[in-house]
Amino acid sequence: MARRTMTVVELSDAAAEAIRQLNHATGKPDGLEYPGDAYSTVANLKTLVQRLPQALEQIEAFITGLHTDGHLTSDRGRPIEDEIDAIQASLKWAAGDAELLAERLDQAHSALSPLGYAE
Repeated sequence: MARRTMTVVELSDAAAEAIRQLNHATGKPDGLEYPGDAYSTVANLKTLVQRLPQALEQIEAFITGLHTDGHLTSDRGRPIEDEIDAIQASLKWAAGDAELLAERLDQAHSALSPLGYAE
């Protein structure tokens, strides 16, 4: 039986749910057991964040393409160009913020690397 591919919305929902579950798990007394668990988790979060700018840039390109082709309207009563400018700026800032966050997570990952568990 062929496996159904998830839609973009389903994938983003699953990612958000995974982070919700991670937040819940890391808050439990037994969620993280060893320093290596924190090291690996931070590395995985860094990878997740490093991938966000590409998704944000592709969303921006999609919206820009729809606008260029005349397929967008807004119910705010503002010119559509103002809406597009705000979307483009916000997504670019978010991508930049994600890049900065990835750098900070890389620093945290490096800082965690020498830690071990002492009994």
